[in-house]
Amino acid sequence: MNTETISQKNGHHLNGFSAEDIGDDHLFTSLDTPMKPNAFEMSNDEKKQRISILFSEIMDVLGLDLTDDSLQGTPDRVAKMYVEEIFSGLDPENKPKIALFDNKYQYNQMLVEKNITFYSNCEHHFVPIIGKAHIAYKSSGKVIGLSKLNRIVQYYAKRPQVQERLTNQIANELKTVLDTEDVAVIIDAKHLCVSSRGVKDDTSATVTTYYGGEFNTPAKIVELQNYLNN
Repeated sequence: MNTETISQKNGHHLNGFSAEDIGDDHLFTSLDTPMKPNAFEMSNDEKKQRISILFSEIMDVLGLDLTDDSLQGTPDRVAKMYVEEIFSGLDPENKPKIALFDNKYQYNQMLVEKNITFYSNCEHHFVPIIGKAHIAYKSSGKVIGLSKLNRIVQYYAKRPQVQERLTNQIANELKTVLDTEDVAVIIDAKHLCVSSRGVKDDTSATVTTYYGGEFNTPAKIVELQNYLNN
């Protein structure tokens, strides 16, 4: 990318906000993660090779000595980490396969899975988002294995994210899989783009919620909060 192209991108405005404003204010443009149409034409091995080359250039620009024993393997390690781990949720091949079971025990109250730890990355600065997700649903006749709730959270967390989008993506996936509107998602997270840079506020946290169907009533919200606080 040449300097002119970079300058044009940095000059982009959305609703009067510059790219820098958008990053610091955590605006986002869509419910779907922004992806190129040809995002998966390149194999994972090819992506890792390309990322390694590009990250070597970043390290070189920063003035780091890539011949040092401690640093020379870093570009490959970062490339593998990006593709196979922290951004693996970009690849639909990694989407968890979900099996549903008949609700034979006729449990018809809310089921709550709380304190699901996740690690994501802010799409504006590519630094970590660390938090916990709480999920609740009421069976429409089918139930899901508890571990699959965790896997759904991890799948959508392992990509560059905005917390509001992450909350809604998890909720929409649960509604589709479980064939019910009776779903709730609460995410409580710390953003390192806030605590380690910018305003450098290490004490604040961000909470986002989704209440669907029967959960979108004051009584059910209070009941759910009581479960989470105990």
